[in-house]
Amino acid sequence: MSGEEQTGRAGATERNEEYERMEKWLDDHPEFTHDYFARKAKRTMVDGWLLAQALSHSPNFKQPETSNSSGSNSRNNSGTNTPVRKISAQEFDRGDTLNPIVSTVDGARTFLGPSTSQTSVSSKFHRRPRTELKTLDEKELMYELVIDICNELDVNSLCHKILQNVCILLNADRCSLFLVHGREDEDRFLEAKLFDVSADTTLEEVCENREAIRIPWGTGIIGHVAQTGELLNIPDAYKDPRFNNEIDLQMGYRTHSILSTPIKDCDGVVIGVAQAINRTNCKDEPFNLHDEKIFSNYMAFCGIGLKNAQLYEKSLLENRRNQVLLDLARVIFEEQNNVANLIYKIMMHTQSLLQCQRCQVMLIDDLCKGIFSQVFDLENTDFDNSDTFNREWPAEPRFPIHIGISGYVAATGQTLNIVNAYEDKRFDPTVDIDPNFKTKAILCMPIKNAHGKVIGVTQLINKLDGSIFNKNDENLFEAFAIFCGLGINNTQTYETVMKAMAKQRIALECLSYHASAPADEAQRLKTMVIPSTYAYNLLDFSFSDFGLDDDDTLKASIRMFIDMNLLERFRINYETLCRWILSVKKNYRDVTYHNWRHAFNVAQTMFCMLKSGQMDNILTETEKLALIIACLCHDLDHRGTNNQFQIKTSSPLADLYSTSTLEHHHFDQCIMILSTKGNDILSNIRQDEYEEVIQMLENAILATDLALYFKFRGEFFNLVRSSETNWNRDRDRDLLRSMMMTASDVSAITKPWEVQLKVADLIASEFFEQGDLEKTQLNIKPAEMMDRDKKDRLPDMQVGFIDSICLPVYQAIAEISPRLEPLLDGCKKNRQNWHFLSQHTSKHLVDESRKENESKDDSIHENEEIEEEAMENENKDENFQLMDIESSEEAENILPVVS
Repeated sequence: MSGEEQTGRAGATERNEEYERMEKWLDDHPEFTHDYFARKAKRTMVDGWLLAQALSHSPNFKQPETSNSSGSNSRNNSGTNTPVRKISAQEFDRGDTLNPIVSTVDGARTFLGPSTSQTSVSSKFHRRPRTELKTLDEKELMYELVIDICNELDVNSLCHKILQNVCILLNADRCSLFLVHGREDEDRFLEAKLFDVSADTTLEEVCENREAIRIPWGTGIIGHVAQTGELLNIPDAYKDPRFNNEIDLQMGYRTHSILSTPIKDCDGVVIGVAQAINRTNCKDEPFNLHDEKIFSNYMAFCGIGLKNAQLYEKSLLENRRNQVLLDLARVIFEEQNNVANLIYKIMMHTQSLLQCQRCQVMLIDDLCKGIFSQVFDLENTDFDNSDTFNREWPAEPRFPIHIGISGYVAATGQTLNIVNAYEDKRFDPTVDIDPNFKTKAILCMPIKNAHGKVIGVTQLINKLDGSIFNKNDENLFEAFAIFCGLGINNTQTYETVMKAMAKQRIALECLSYHASAPADEAQRLKTMVIPSTYAYNLLDFSFSDFGLDDDDTLKASIRMFIDMNLLERFRINYETLCRWILSVKKNYRDVTYHNWRHAFNVAQTMFCMLKSGQMDNILTETEKLALIIACLCHDLDHRGTNNQFQIKTSSPLADLYSTSTLEHHHFDQCIMILSTKGNDILSNIRQDEYEEVIQMLENAILATDLALYFKFRGEFFNLVRSSETNWNRDRDRDLLRSMMMTASDVSAITKPWEVQLKVADLIASEFFEQGDLEKTQLNIKPAEMMDRDKKDRLPDMQVGFIDSICLPVYQAIAEISPRLEPLLDGCKKNRQNWHFLSQHTSKHLVDESRKENESKDDSIHENEEIEEEAMENENKDENFQLMDIESSEEAENILPVVS
């Protein structure tokens, strides 16, 4: 090996290794690979990939051998996990262009184009005239006649040409051709649509006004040849016992000699029988051995051509059937509003395709099992070329399903194909009430839904041509029944959903009516005198509602709207405002804490923050309107249980909303009230203002979910600490409004100590009620804050609540506006008091433990350590000034309240 070759191989090896490393890196970084391919790949590359993938999964495709002697190739292996399309659109380019979806005269989209089943695909070769053919020798004549049929694909036309050519070849007077039908021996028969064809007979003359002649398998000369597969030459037909002279009597013709030979396909299976009758030059002269040889040789070619024509015809029929089923699928999925319309369309398609006198569909009642609740009956004379249901069906003719043939099919789920209805014991003759109609043949099938459950029965009665329903009819009707079942089930489901939606709308109408406050109550509130802000002390952060009755809370709410000039700015009708506030109050449940009083207190804190805290200098009037409405509505229809309880109990609310479950429900209730006539306080504002208020409302109410507070507070705190914040950005203002909602929602922690104690008792009671439900209904251990057995730990939990939630948000908003510091100060004072109670509780528990275990040295030693730790914690807080609790005796009196 030369040095250049060695250098070249070494370089190729290095490149291969580099390619492998690169490919491995691409495999390990699929996102980059996908992005690079999406940006850089050209159309030719994509087409090449699709073609390669399609070929690599073809059964005839052989993977080319690689040049790698080791048999490994990383490029071939790297795509093993790549999803592969089974077929590429380019595969269809190997044939002709696919038929597009067409439109009918009425504009309906359909897959059904002009029928091609009867189209003759003839060769451009034209046979020479008969006089010219007679001048050819035997080989040339055979060649001409073979060429004549080789490209003929229409079965009827091909059979006609074959018979004419046989007449020329054998100098036969007449010829007939019988085709084999059926699959099993007992179902097989032979049928001839072309009978007694001469060399001069045209196809139109043969087919016009002639019924097909059917011969049972193995019967007569034709049946014998088909069954044995051997040629039969009969010199004198009337001397053969297999000959039937009835046709001669009908046609007025005398049959002398018969030459009959089977037509076989390439597999040697008999697909037909050709028969030549009488010679033209001498009818008494029989066919000889030479005629037999010529006849057999020509039929060998004809067998191939006939099989091809049958396959082509079958493919056309199969294509037509697929088009019909696609068209039926289109009808089914277009019509979902009404079961009757759907069934009417399906029956029209069924009758049109299967050509029967009557089509029926009977549906089973879901509620009353064993009863047909609806019966649809369509005769072939009922077509009105309409695409909508307009027949007068019987109004739910209810009758048991165990009666008659349809009842048998409904009960068993089996298909029945009955040739003569009156000979079947299951048939009920009373159904033929019309003297002009008689039931003969019946094809009855069950209709099943996607789960295999029988939901109805469909049946066809009497074919128009008087024949019986065959296997093809069964197969096609079965496909229709399947589509019918899916369509009916789909439409019934749709109707059920629509009915449920209608019931829901009615329920919402009733709910909105009953949830809305009566007009006379609004009129009464409208006539009341509204005291001033100072009379209610609404501008004080230490405000408490304990001294107000319900009417006072309503009037104080109205006062907030008046003082913020919201009525004039947003053109709010005063009576509408009164009714809206009454409706909001009415939609709060009578739960322990999260009730109307809590919502009113949250709104008062927001009002105080806007006015006394001067936050109205930062916020717009639209934002102030949204915040006040949000505060009053933020806990609408609260059930006294939290989001986790809704999820644990799989409540309908949890099914409706996966996150912020209750908060989404509160917002929905808020919108429902605002949309109710007489409560629509936003009806007079511009559309853009309305959309802005609604968006702010949703964000504000959802912000009361503490899970969202923890999610966004870090971003808010960073904003507050930033010296460049000017609150002009929409995102920053949204965060500010959200934190103001949280500050207002938990503002009870900032109230004077005596108010805080009462509120804490209310909150604890509601929590304990949920904990009791979790113990009794769910058999689970509740969280400590909701466990009544852990009530002694309430002070500790209050301190933790303040430290983790309250203090951070109040410290942040106090930095935005120093006038909000009273909220922070009140929170700090209550933390000191709760901390003192926590320490006193710890010492109390130590004393109890010492009394119970004073005889146990180890326990005493442990309690002493606990006591020392508690004393150390107390000493650390000795510089705190206890504003409300001055002695341990006072703490003793408080503990029962908070417990």
